[in-house]
Amino acid sequence: MILTELLRKQIKIKLQMDNPWWETGKIFEDFSNMTRRLYFNVFYPLVTDLSIRRTIILMGPRRVGKSVMLYHTIEQLIKDGVKPQNIIYASIDTPLYSGIALEDLFSLALESIGDSYNGENYYVFFDEIQYLKNWEQHLKSLTDTYRNCRFVASGSAAAALKKKSDESGAGRFTDFMLPPLTFAEFINLKGHQSMLNSQTINWQGVETQISNVEDLEAFNQLFLEYINYGGYPEVAFSKTIQANPGQFIRHDIIDKVLLRDLPSLYGIQDVQELNTLFTVIAYRSGEEFSYENLSKESGVKKDTIKKYIEYLEAAFLIRVVHKVNENAKRFQRTTSFKIYLTNPSLRCALFQPLQSNDLEMGNMVETTIFAQWIQRPSRQVYYANWKLGRNNNGEVDLVGINIATQKPQWAVEIKWTDRFYERPEELESLKTFMTNNHLDMALVTSKTKSGAKSFTTGNLLFVPSSLYAYEVGRNTFEQRKTDFGMW
Repeated sequence: MILTELLRKQIKIKLQMDNPWWETGKIFEDFSNMTRRLYFNVFYPLVTDLSIRRTIILMGPRRVGKSVMLYHTIEQLIKDGVKPQNIIYASIDTPLYSGIALEDLFSLALESIGDSYNGENYYVFFDEIQYLKNWEQHLKSLTDTYRNCRFVASGSAAAALKKKSDESGAGRFTDFMLPPLTFAEFINLKGHQSMLNSQTINWQGVETQISNVEDLEAFNQLFLEYINYGGYPEVAFSKTIQANPGQFIRHDIIDKVLLRDLPSLYGIQDVQELNTLFTVIAYRSGEEFSYENLSKESGVKKDTIKKYIEYLEAAFLIRVVHKVNENAKRFQRTTSFKIYLTNPSLRCALFQPLQSNDLEMGNMVETTIFAQWIQRPSRQVYYANWKLGRNNNGEVDLVGINIATQKPQWAVEIKWTDRFYERPEELESLKTFMTNNHLDMALVTSKTKSGAKSFTTGNLLFVPSSLYAYEVGRNTFEQRKTDFGMW
């Protein structure tokens, strides 16, 4: 694009408006007042470690707070002594920037603050990068040319960003996925941390600290609120959006991915097929599927379903979890698997909010707990399923496999009822799995009950599902491994 003198002037005025810290030393007040996501503590060190000359690609689903995290990063850089004029922000979805090369934007920003590049360290943030065609080539060139600058780009089309980053950014880009809120983040953002305290439990002679709460009924209400509305910061705080989640979440998050992002990236012709398949999966999140039954229910061919599932995973809308048998051995041929929404509030947007006693709560509590686990890509988690008899299957909801030994380290049975605290002997599948794999302990979640119980094959620790979800999410950020491993 030819940069006329008038266009250059207009762009520089817009850049000055979008970078108020050049004059004031402060970011916009509304962003400054927002609580930082816990992921900020993981993201910020990546941005500031200039010993590694790479561009950071902040990607994630729509509406998870990527732009806000960029502003919080800018705020912290200023607090840490970076000269405000050495921090540049541009949102590429601005119509004025359409078709403008990133290097031209960088140069115009320098002109706006009266500088020319002289080898100084600049922090340059390009928001909504997917709106620039061939953005990866632009960033690659900038990374190679301006060796003392840190470039950070963000975008909402997670699948497209990941694909192009992998293809063109090898050795130059570092990807950072910002997922929906964990339950621990939800509690933190809503300011309810004071509800929680810690308790010491003795498990097989080892004292371990885990979270506890005095008012479990109130905490379970927050857990239900998280299941229905808690995946996205804006939804979590807006009663207006919560009154009509379908309008916001479905339109801004689901439809834009299914009807625009994925079709443009993968050349999908029949978007209605993709939408139908996702709706089936969302309604039955946490259930076991096969390509055959998905094909029958959705009317989509099996080979097409395989591709669509890959696309939906790449877009971070779903996660496929594979199974092991009663001896924790993986199946050579995958015929069935479980699919979970990456955040339970996606279901609420498509259908309706759930109540605590609804039949669907069992699967959604399971979905919610898996949503905490799948934010740890280094952990191999599975479910166990095997034939118990002609018409019955044995199943354990969550199994952790040791990467080195490929043997099970722990097992968790997820329940939204207190029934099994009173009658643990009914957990026949868990007993079989523990016996076969020489596990002398396992964890069972409940609705309200907690405590240790003796079991035929060892011991069971009962923990309310809300507290377990909180603890798994909290440990995601603390990178802390407890002696249980299942946290």
